[in-house]
Amino acid sequence: MSAGSSAGSSAGFDPRHLRHHGDAEVRGSGAELTDLAVNVRADTPPGWLKARLAAALDGLAAYPDGRAARRAVAARHGVPSARVLLTAGAAEAFVLLARALPVRRPVVVHPQFTEPEAALRDAGHRVDRVVLDERDGFRLDPGAVPEEADLVVVGNPTNPTSVLHPADAVAALARPGRTLVVDEAFMDAVPGERESLAGRTDVPGLVVLRSLTKTWGLAGLRIGYVLAGPDTVAALERAQPLWPVSSPALAAAEACCAAPALAEAARSAETISVDRAHLAARLAEFEEIWVCAPAAGPFLLIRLPNATGVRARLRELGFAVRRGDTFPGLGPDWLRLAVRDPATTDRFITALAKALAEG
Repeated sequence: MSAGSSAGSSAGFDPRHLRHHGDAEVRGSGAELTDLAVNVRADTPPGWLKARLAAALDGLAAYPDGRAARRAVAARHGVPSARVLLTAGAAEAFVLLARALPVRRPVVVHPQFTEPEAALRDAGHRVDRVVLDERDGFRLDPGAVPEEADLVVVGNPTNPTSVLHPADAVAALARPGRTLVVDEAFMDAVPGERESLAGRTDVPGLVVLRSLTKTWGLAGLRIGYVLAGPDTVAALERAQPLWPVSSPALAAAEACCAAPALAEAARSAETISVDRAHLAARLAEFEEIWVCAPAAGPFLLIRLPNATGVRARLRELGFAVRRGDTFPGLGPDWLRLAVRDPATTDRFITALAKALAEG
């Protein structure tokens, strides 16, 4: 069942596509591809973070102790430690939410990262969808969410649309008796983290998920965290296995929440904004391409004719891009492009022009 002004656009969607992620575009290709499919910064992790991770290896004989990292995350967001749960990436948090909370009617706002719905389905839940309308720029309409929904999942900024929803609109989804899950995995790529709800304690049922894998290039390490009320954190923690986060990952969490790292992330967010604008400007050279805008994440969503064929030709030309039809609410005419430096973008545009001319 779907709701929303473009509910029919996810009809016939194959649930198996929920498990398709950007790494599939580059894995096992046998060729050297420039990766525009995965939304992880290409120049990370930085040297100082590698050094911190290497130093953590000396303590591998001891069981992980997450207390210091938990305090660091709490201090970074100005909340008590009891409101923080460290996880093996944000993906683990979706599984915990699906299994640990007494959910009766979950609703996922699409298009967005598909893992929340996959986790809910795997836990035996029947998931309803609210599919946002491309004609409205995939803007969030709080009124489209059914009142009886007791768990609502929304991304901000949203993957794959790169739309940043106003914090007030997201908070308007909160209700007594409802868990509101906001996936802020890409919020640290937004200058000033505007529209974030991470430090809010006045929104009932709010659960904010954060990832450290995107900005810091740590997808292989698996580290993220949950910010929620103490009762919710305790319920999720009970569902975790013992020592779910490794010592190197805990060291990364502590380091990435320190003041120098936050300053570096802020500078990176500004750079991403400039590089994204360059990519958007180059894409505007093609009349047949529509770019979802305004964009706020480190990626752009585009629509173009014969996107499937163009994606295949781009692979032959050395570029991997993310197919869009595995996201509910999108179809075969959509692609997602990671933001890279201007030189990489210019090389990509040359390949794209060739692929379009041949298509």
